[in-house]
Order: sequence, then structure tokens, then C-alpha cells
Amino acid sequence: MAQFPSGDFGAATERFVASWSADISERAARAQELSERVAALSATAEGADGAVQVTVASSGAMTDLRLDDRVSRWRADEIAAEVLAVMRRAQGRLAPQVADAAAETVGADSETARAVVGSYERRFPEVPEEEDEQGYAGWGDRGR
Repeated sequence: MAQFPSGDFGAATERFVASWSADISERAARAQELSERVAALSATAEGADGAVQVTVASSGAMTDLRLDDRVSRWRADEIAAEVLAVMRRAQGRLAPQVADAAAETVGADSETARAVVGSYERRFPEVPEEEDEQGYAGWGDRGR
């Protein structure tokens, strides 16, 4: 059995358990803060030179859609394609925000951060700007 300087195994055990419990409570509080911060996130993107603007919640669900008058000249399939492309771009902006929140709460290198950020990166990959600039293949000269 290990020897403790004070010779009091019971007191040392109690201190260890108290320290471990405090650490677990602190981790849980930081994880809860991360959860609350992520739930409050949103991201906005626009396309077609500002004709389409989409905002998404942290879940990736669209919470706002703004269309300017230019879209009235577009075909329905062009509108739908642009809205979906801009929505994907907005969703792709969530993971960096989640990474920032994780770094500030649980630490960027923590297992919790890696799991949460990784989940967002897989579900909502970042859409490169050049993909968005190409827009809908059927645009021609309409509406742009």
C-alpha cells in the first residue's frame, strides 16, 4: 500500500475525490457553455451579387431568406439552385464559428472540441468562393 506523508490514507483519498469531482464539474460547465454558444450561432451568405441572401441557424436550418427584385426575372429552377447554393455556403460558415466557440470554452485541443467541430465540418463543409461565383450553370446573361 502507498505511504502518504501524513500517514492518513482516508484524508488523501477524500482530497483526491474532491479534486477529481471539481475537475469534472468544471469540464461539464465549460461543455454546457459551449452548447449554449453553439445553439446561439447563425451564419449568413449571399450570392448572385447580393440578389439572394440566406441565414442559417446552428442546426443548418434556414432562418431567413432575402431575395431582391432581380430574381423576378429568373426561372424558378434558377432561383431554387441559387438559394440552395447560398444556403450551403452559409452552412459552411458555421464550423469556423463553432471552432472559435470551442477554443474559448473547452479548449481547441480538447476531445470535446474535436468531436463537435469535426461534426460540423462533416455536416456542413466549407464551400469555396469560386464555386459560388460560377453560380447556376443555366444563368446565361439573365439576372446577373
